[in-house]
Amino acid sequence: MLMTPGPTAVPEPVRDAMSRELIHPDVDPRFREIYDRLTDRLARVYGVDTDASGGDARDVVALGGEGILGLEAAVASLVEPGTEVLCLSNGLYGEGFADFVESYGGTPTLVAADHDEPLPVDALDEALAGDEADFDIATMVHCETPTGALNDVTAALDRIEAADAEVLTVVDAVSSLGGVSVPTDRIDVCLGASQKCFSAPPGLATAAVSEHAWAAMEERDPHSLYANFLPFRDVSDGFPYTHLTTEVVALDAALGLLLDEGLDAVRERHEAAAARCRERGAELGLEPVPDPERSSPTVTAFEVPGRAEALQERLREEHDVILATGLGEDAGDVLRVGHMGHNARVERVDETMDALAAVL
Repeated sequence: MLMTPGPTAVPEPVRDAMSRELIHPDVDPRFREIYDRLTDRLARVYGVDTDASGGDARDVVALGGEGILGLEAAVASLVEPGTEVLCLSNGLYGEGFADFVESYGGTPTLVAADHDEPLPVDALDEALAGDEADFDIATMVHCETPTGALNDVTAALDRIEAADAEVLTVVDAVSSLGGVSVPTDRIDVCLGASQKCFSAPPGLATAAVSEHAWAAMEERDPHSLYANFLPFRDVSDGFPYTHLTTEVVALDAALGLLLDEGLDAVRERHEAAAARCRERGAELGLEPVPDPERSSPTVTAFEVPGRAEALQERLREEHDVILATGLGEDAGDVLRVGHMGHNARVERVDETMDALAAVL
């Protein structure tokens, strides 16, 4: 039983859709119909209006590549030498934005907190008001998957707007979108991925992109075709490269299941699964990395100092339950339960925690 925070278990209807005869994405008109339906469904999950006026519209795209492609493509599409980027961070993926910015010649300013601390929103005021503060872009992460923290990006967006700074915002919502409400209508580039709360296989990076972000991209000279959103803005005359047909079909089917259930019901299911996971963890004497008020409904990271890899191995070998350890310096000290997407069900959490109790 795959209970990791992505890739998640893929439900049977999605697997059935993947098993159908291959559709040629470049010459078969049926593929365009599927892709258009996919982006319409994505817009509903993102909660954006693709036809709004006054610069409030968001186009939704799906690139062929794992979720990290979306993070790099956002930077590659917007950053060039001289671009000033404020990177707000309290984890590995927040810090990773700064690395991407450097690799594309931009200048990152990292406003960071420790991995077990809240997003340093208060530090934004000083950073935005500094004498040399002239940021073009601000990046942040909604759910820091390695620690299971759900960050208050709304508060960060409030500070940026209050500073009256003309700053494009890029938000990694890869591990929250589809399981948690995301303020996409206030974000210029909001990133998602197929293998998390959507419960489709890894292979597609998704984004909702504002008119302001598109305009900025058109002024750049991107160094990459593949890590680049702009070629996907208008695909009426064809895709920039052969699309990942099976992954598109799978994500379309997965989003159909999600929307049939209803977004409110899906979010309530994630909340219930998360609460059950932490309740069972407390009974076992396990503490989540951030306090429960800041833990994401999609993933719980338990502190197990020095035991994560041994517990992971025994769970796999003795109970056929697969969990994830931490990442980076926390690899051996954190065990992560992914209750996202198809796995956000109390009964699946109970089976997982029963196995963990036996191993402990």
